Amino acid sequence: MEKLKLAVKEIAYAQNQAKLSKLHRSFIPFLSLASSFYVFVLSIRRCLYCYGFFSKQRLPVPVISVGNLTWGGNGKTPMVEFIAKRLADFGISPLILTRGYAGGDEARMLQRHLLARPIKIGVGANRAATANLFFEKYGYLDSHGSEFFERTSLEQKVGSHIGSEKIGAAILDDGMQHWSLCRDLEIVMINGLMPWGNCKLLPLGPLREPLTAIKRADVAIVHHADLVNELKLKDVEFVVREIKETLPIFYSRMAPSYFFEVKNLSAKTHLGAVHNAVVLCVSAIGSADAFVQGIEKIGPIYVDRIDFSDHHAFQMKDVHLMRKRLRQLEDTFGNKPIVIVTEKDYDRDPEILKHLHPFQVLVLYSELQIIPHKGCNEDSFKLLLKELLEV
Repeated sequence: MEKLKLAVKEIAYAQNQAKLSKLHRSFIPFLSLASSFYVFVLSIRRCLYCYGFFSKQRLPVPVISVGNLTWGGNGKTPMVEFIAKRLADFGISPLILTRGYAGGDEARMLQRHLLARPIKIGVGANRAATANLFFEKYGYLDSHGSEFFERTSLEQKVGSHIGSEKIGAAILDDGMQHWSLCRDLEIVMINGLMPWGNCKLLPLGPLREPLTAIKRADVAIVHHADLVNELKLKDVEFVVREIKETLPIFYSRMAPSYFFEVKNLSAKTHLGAVHNAVVLCVSAIGSADAFVQGIEKIGPIYVDRIDFSDHHAFQMKDVHLMRKRLRQLEDTFGNKPIVIVTEKDYDRDPEILKHLHPFQVLVLYSELQIIPHKGCNEDSFKLLLKELLEV
């Protein structure tokens, strides 16, 4: 199944199908049929919402949706964290609503990063029901800070501290296709390295919706922009402007901060620890290329890689594969290579990576940053959030 997932991804991002292997090309008729069925179901679903057969719910607080048009690797969850931190800086307690997809690695990463902040994380496929549970528990505020709802029994327990607990905004993680909730700001994330693939819809291509869905967006953010040349960025901008000319476009990157040890979460290791080292990048994320290119920029003498499909749960057979590759690298270079994984891979299963001992396993901690470009920068992005929330 893992090989099939990787084959489907290769087909989806192939610019020239003639260059695919004969085996890969044999999958295309079946994927094309499945894609046609997907388009049909998507059209029916859209019509049911447009004509009111499916209703949309509105939460009593401003809702910011962060989503994308293609499958993983677009920086949705880092952007959700970025926005949540900025709202907390404004004095607003946000509620992040996430599905907890595929074992909840992203939800666990968010919980670990935001533990000390007044930010709440609700996990569940029914975002409205999850939000209502949190509203009932903590209460909520409107965008002007006046009180809509308050749980009296909770106020009696914590007194005046309840003001900092009330929820002032909701953030939908992976929310663009979650049409059952109204939103006040729609942010679409675009992977600058692999924007649209072959421009086909799932599963023949990577698109969840046609590119015309960009019309619904209020903001576009081109992620991994630091790894893309200016010409490619202009191509992405051209496609976006053709669909929605006035759409504000921001650019972002993942900025590496430090490593930490799999066996010791609190032990921070400087990025320089991999200078002149041999490293093996292991990842099961949507954009492994971005991860590997980021590690290469830090300065190892050699970078090897093992890629798995997004959200893949490592098993012992995968550990054996990693150990085999590590021994090969050790024989070739004469010293022990270092394994580097992403935080999502760590949070999916922190224990299994310990089986790589005695090889050192480091987890890369990175933060999303807005890159100044054509007048769009972090300050203008924060201003956009302030205008939405009127703070």
